[in-house]
Amino acid sequence: MIPEIELKSLEEQRAFQERKLPDLLAYLSEKSVYYRELFAEHNIDIKSINSLEALQSIPVTNKEDLQIRNQDFVCVTPREIIDYITTSGTLGDPVTFPLTDKDLERLAYNEYISFACAQGSTDDIYQLMTTMDKRFMAGLAYFMGIRKLGAGVVRVGGGIPELQWDTLKRINPTAFVTVPSFLLKLIEYAEANGIDYKATQINKAICIGESLRNEDFTLSTLGEKIKEKWDIKLYSTYASTEMSTAFTECEAGLGGHHHPELVIVEFLDEQNQPVKEDEAGEVVITTLGVEGMPLLRFKTGDICYHYKDACSCGRKTIRLGPIIGRKKQMIKYKGTTLYPPALYDILNDINGIQNYLVEVFTNELGTDEIVVKVGSKDNSPRFEKEIKDHFRAKLRVAPKIKFEDVGLIDKLKNPKLSRKPVLFHDLRTLA
Repeated sequence: MIPEIELKSLEEQRAFQERKLPDLLAYLSEKSVYYRELFAEHNIDIKSINSLEALQSIPVTNKEDLQIRNQDFVCVTPREIIDYITTSGTLGDPVTFPLTDKDLERLAYNEYISFACAQGSTDDIYQLMTTMDKRFMAGLAYFMGIRKLGAGVVRVGGGIPELQWDTLKRINPTAFVTVPSFLLKLIEYAEANGIDYKATQINKAICIGESLRNEDFTLSTLGEKIKEKWDIKLYSTYASTEMSTAFTECEAGLGGHHHPELVIVEFLDEQNQPVKEDEAGEVVITTLGVEGMPLLRFKTGDICYHYKDACSCGRKTIRLGPIIGRKKQMIKYKGTTLYPPALYDILNDINGIQNYLVEVFTNELGTDEIVVKVGSKDNSPRFEKEIKDHFRAKLRVAPKIKFEDVGLIDKLKNPKLSRKPVLFHDLRTLA
C-alpha cells in the first residue's frame, strides 16, 4: 500500500503541504503558549506564511526549548489526552509528549505505511523485540501499525535470547522488529545452543535505533556481520518521538522515505539555511496532523544527506540517507571531525571485542579527548595496538583504549532508567 500523495511529484507534494500549513499555524497561534509568544516576539503575521519558503522566516525550535518549556508546547486539555509519552533523554532531560486519540490514530497510520514500505503484508507475523512500557512511544507505535496492517504480532520485548528463541519455536514469526546489534546476540545464542536459526520462517528484520548503512548505502560493518551469518532482508528506519513519524527503507535500500502527509522536512546548515542535495544538513521537521504537541521547525540534531530522485519502488518522496551523527555529539579530535557512529563501525569490525562504550571529555588543553572502553578476553598490548591500527587505517587518528570488565561495560551501557543501550558518554559538559 502506497499513499497516493507519495506517488505524486515533489511539486504536488509541496503544494499539498502548503495547503496544510495555514491550518497548522492558526492552530498553534490559538492553542500553543510557546508559539503564540514566538509569533508575537518576532512580529510574525502567520497569515503571510503561505509557502515553504515563507516558513523559513519563523525561528527554529530546539530540544532545549522543549526541555525548559515543556508544558507551554501542549495544545490540549488533560481531558483530551489518552496517552503520555516521554523521550529517551539521550542528549538531555526527557520531554513529555501528550497524545490524543487522533494522535494515536496518526501514529498507527504512520507505522502502517512504514511497515508496508518495508514489504510487510497480512501474511506476516512480527516478533516485537522492543518494550511497550516505560512511557516508550516506539513499541506502542509498532504494535498499532502492525495491527492496522492486518499482520500478526507477538510482543516479546527486549533482551532475553532464550525467550526470543522459545517464541520463534512456538509461533513461527516471519519478521523481527529489533535493534540490529541484538540480532548478533540471538545468532550467538543459537550457535552456542545448537539452534538452526536458518531453518526458521524469518525473512526480514525492521531495524531500529542503529544505522545499518554507510553514507553510500552499502551495509555498515554491523549490517555485513548480520548478513554474513543470516541472509535475511534488513530494513533501516529513522524516527523520533518529537516527529511521531518514521522514515523507512523500501526494498531498494536507498534511504528512508518521507511521508509528506505527516511531516514537513527541511535540511539546514549551521546558519539555519537550506543545504543543497549534495550537502549534509540537520534534519528539521514540522509536524502535520498532530493535536497534543505539534512542533514547528524543530531541529532534531541529526545530520544526514537527502535525495530527491524518484525511487524504483514507485514513490517520489524525498529520501533520508543514513544518519551521520548527532550535531551535539560531534567530536573534534586531533584536527579530525568525527561522529560516534564512525567509531562504532570500526569497533564492530574487530574480532575479539565483546562490548564497548565511547567516552569523550575535555583535556587539560581544552580540546576533545576520546577514550574507548573495551571489554575483551584479550587485554594484551598487542591487541590494543591492533585496535588502534584499525582506527588509524580508517580515520587517520586513534583514540585511547582502556580495557574494562565486560560486565562493568554492560552496566555502564544499560543504565536503569534508560530504554536503550547508551554507547556514547559525553563528559565534556562536566569538564
